[in-house]
Amino acid sequence: MTMLTTLAAHPGPWHDGGGAPGYWPVFPIMFGLFWLAVLGTGFYLIRRRMTGPAAATAAAPDPMAKAQELLAERFARGEIDEDEYLMRRSALRNGG
Repeated sequence: MTMLTTLAAHPGPWHDGGGAPGYWPVFPIMFGLFWLAVLGTGFYLIRRRMTGPAAATAAAPDPMAKAQELLAERFARGEIDEDEYLMRRSALRNGG
């Protein structure tokens, strides 16, 4: 019975003028870092979703440019003559 009265009579470490523990700044800092991480992740996902298809389209090679490059290479190697090169280049530019 004396132990029970001793515990009930003692107000605990927070009421005896000891002050707050030394780790109290950790909680607000961690709370702020948590919300920064949430906002940063959200921003990253939104940017990735908005630029995803556009970046994939921009990275895809242009088939017309590839065809003109191949035609120029064939002309440079001497596989086709100047008349054929000009005719095919004109056909590529005019679409048919």
